[in-house]
Amino acid sequence: MTGRLNSAQPYAIGLFRIVVGLLFACHGANSLFSTFGGQTPEAGTWPGWYAAVIELVGGSLVLLGLGTRAAAFISSGAMAYAYFKVHQPQALWPIENQGEGAAMYCWAMFLLIFTGSGAFGLDRLFTKRSAARGRTAADQTPVTA
Repeated sequence: MTGRLNSAQPYAIGLFRIVVGLLFACHGANSLFSTFGGQTPEAGTWPGWYAAVIELVGGSLVLLGLGTRAAAFISSGAMAYAYFKVHQPQALWPIENQGEGAAMYCWAMFLLIFTGSGAFGLDRLFTKRSAARGRTAADQTPVTA
């Protein structure tokens, strides 16, 4: 059973990345464009507008699996900042300060820094292409004595 689960791990990570990225991008789109109501921050205001841009762009990159580790690193840091600057001063525990979302996104993105994009990501597609291009170029290079 462990072998079967281990062989499915890249696919589970890929699905996890897609869901987290989609939800994170939707959160950023909602903040930037008021897609589901609420107030849109003025462009360039700190930290609301910048956080929304990081959420939308970072979530989209994570969703696509493009630059996953870098996007997840920045997104995780943004959510850590959101938790400690916005939520934690209100109360100690996330359940008390409504910071569960920020804490969960922070740790989910932190996990993706170390796991990478998993299956279904554009990172893998580009890595395979560049590796194949490098192999063919090396195969065609003449050997001189």
